[in-house]
Order: sequence, then structure tokens, then C-alpha cells
Amino acid sequence: MNETLQTTYTGSAGALDTQRNRVLRNTYWLLALSLVPTVLGAWIGVATGFSFFAGSPFIGFILFMAVAFGFFWGIEKNKNSGLGVALLLGFTFFMGLMLSRLIGAVLGFSNGATLIAVAFGGTALVFFAMATLATTIKRDISGWGKWLMVGVIGLIVASVANIWLQLPALMLTVSTLAIVIFSAFILYDVKRIVDGGETNYVSATLAIYLSIYNIFQSLLSILGIFGGDRD
Repeated sequence: MNETLQTTYTGSAGALDTQRNRVLRNTYWLLALSLVPTVLGAWIGVATGFSFFAGSPFIGFILFMAVAFGFFWGIEKNKNSGLGVALLLGFTFFMGLMLSRLIGAVLGFSNGATLIAVAFGGTALVFFAMATLATTIKRDISGWGKWLMVGVIGLIVASVANIWLQLPALMLTVSTLAIVIFSAFILYDVKRIVDGGETNYVSATLAIYLSIYNIFQSLLSILGIFGGDRD
């Protein structure tokens, strides 16, 4: 009887490990694929001078949030089908367009391409460090989610306030905190997959993509402030 129970438990544990590994592998593949439309969107945005914020920054922010949450709803609703993947890739293209304004500003520096490469390398380093840590730590961090969301809400409020305040110090603070918060989010989201709390790779990819996007954007903003060379 004990041998039968042990065999059943071992088989169940093996099946769970296989499922987690599959979700993690598919998430990483889709995450890599999502960078293609992001780069394409950014390139088109820079080439065409696209900007949601050219007229009114506040109205542009409202429109951006409406489109983003529309994508979130559609992706989550169709996460178990190919349409969910297509919507996710469409969303990453849209986010590339939104990134083009910052990319264009940084490319205005003589060392702009170098700053972008450094920001990309720094983002990749943060991702690999957090993803590796998530697969090795044993501590339960499932309670981090609500506190990290509070931090994100705080960042959004501060960013909206800075539309009117235009304080470089506040922008720098928001960017620095965003790197810390979204790095923790990568650790949290990958750990959820490892622990079996997230079983859908489309949802997992969306969460991790948003963290990577915000880290890159924040790093690039900081580098533009301190490292931009006009000569």
C-alpha cells in the first residue's frame, strides 16, 4: 500500500514538474518573440514621429491606458487560444510605438545608440539575475504581489503628477523606483511559475514583458539624463 502511494505521489510530482517546465519554456520563447514587434513598433514610431502625447500629455496618457487595458482584457479573455498570442504580439507592437518617443529623444544624442545598447544589456542582466534567483530560492514570496501593486499604483500617480510638475528629480526618483519594483516583479512572476501558481504561459509572458519593458524604459531615461552627449 505504501509503495503504491509513493509511486502515485512520485508520478504526480513528476507531472507537475513537467507542466511547470513547459509553462516556463513557452513563456521564455513567447517573451523572446514579443521583442520582435516591440522593436518593429519602435522603429516605425521613430521613423514617423509617432506620439500619443504631442497634443495634451494628460489626454495622451488616458488614451494610452484605455488602449493598454483593452489589450489586457482581450489577452486574458483569450489566453487559452491562438488569438491570445496574436493580441499579445499586437500589444507589444503598440508598446514599441509608445517607446519610440523616448528612443527618438535618446537617438538625438551623439552616443544615443550606445545608451540604448547599455539599457538593453542592463535590462537583460536584471532579467536573467531575477529569473535565476526565482528558480533557486525556497522562500515563499506569494505575498509580495499586493505590495508590489501598491508600488506600481504609486509610480503611476507620481508619473501623472509630473505631467504638470515637470520635476527632473521626481522623474529620476520614479525611474529608479520603477527599476527596483519591476525587478522584484520579475522575481515574483517567475517564482509563481516555478511554484505552480501560474499555469498559463500567455498570462505569464504578459506580466514579465511589462516588467522588462518598464525596466528598459526607466534605465534608458536615467542614462539619457546622466549620459546623454550633445556634442
